[in-house]
Amino acid sequence: MLELVDISRRFGDKPAVAQASVTIAEGEMIGIIGRSGAGKSTLLRLINRLIDPSEGKILSGGTDVTALRGKQLRAWRARTAMIFQQFNLVNRLDVLTNVMCGRLYDIPAPRVLLKWFTAEERALAIRALDRLGLADVALNRADALSGGQQQRVAIARALMQQPKILLADEPIASLDPLNAKLVMDALADINRRDGITVLTNLHTLDTARFYCRRIIGMSAGRIVFDGAPEVLTEPVLREIYGQPGQDVLDERVTSTSLPAGALAALAS
Repeated sequence: MLELVDISRRFGDKPAVAQASVTIAEGEMIGIIGRSGAGKSTLLRLINRLIDPSEGKILSGGTDVTALRGKQLRAWRARTAMIFQQFNLVNRLDVLTNVMCGRLYDIPAPRVLLKWFTAEERALAIRALDRLGLADVALNRADALSGGQQQRVAIARALMQQPKILLADEPIASLDPLNAKLVMDALADINRRDGITVLTNLHTLDTARFYCRRIIGMSAGRIVFDGAPEVLTEPVLREIYGQPGQDVLDERVTSTSLPAGALAALAS
C-alpha cells in the first residue's frame, strides 16, 4: 500500500501540489486527470522522489519514502518505474540496449553502454520486447521507430526494473489514436497480469474512464475528486476543469485517443 499524507510541493511561492492525501492499494490502475498545470506530473515525480516534497510524507509498507537517501532511494526509484511523455530513449542506441538501460539500478552503466549483458539479462529484455510486440526490432536504432513503438520500448525498459509501481506521465499525449490504444492496452495488461500498480496521468477524459476503475481529479495542485468513473458527473468535471469549454465536456462521449468502437465496447 502507498500512502500520501498531506504532501505539498512549492516552486517559489507557487504551490504545484497542495496538501494531497491519498491511499493507493497494491494492484490498482488509477487515472489522474486535470488541466495543464494542475499538479499531475509533479505528483508522480514526488512519488518517485525525482523531486522532494516541501511538506508531508509518503509511506509504503511502513517505510517513510520521503526519508530515503542514497542506496535506499535508488532502490525505491527502481521499484517505482517512470514512463515519460517524450520517451527518454537514447536515439543512437539500439532498442535492446535501451531496454537494458532499465537495469542501471543493478548493473554498472559502462557494462550497459558496452553491451556486456548476461544471457539471462538478454532473455529478460527480449521477453519484455516480445510481450509488447517489438522483438523483431530489437537491433534497430531507437530513432528509427515510430512514436508509438518508442513508447512501448520505454514500457519494456520500465519492466526491466521489475517494479512494484509503474508511473506513466502523459504516456499517450503525443500519439495517434491507434498507438495510444496499443500503449494503454499494454499498461492495462501489465496491471492485470502482473499485479503492478499503475498510476497514469491522462489528458483525455474518456481514456481514463475506459481503462481505469478509479480516477483522481486535480485542480490547482489539490485533489478534488477521488472515485469511480461512474460518479464523475458534470458538476465534478467543472470542479476539476474550472469552467471548461464544451469540447472538454464532450470528451465524455467523443474519443480523441481511442479508435472507433472503443467507447461502444465499454458500454456493452
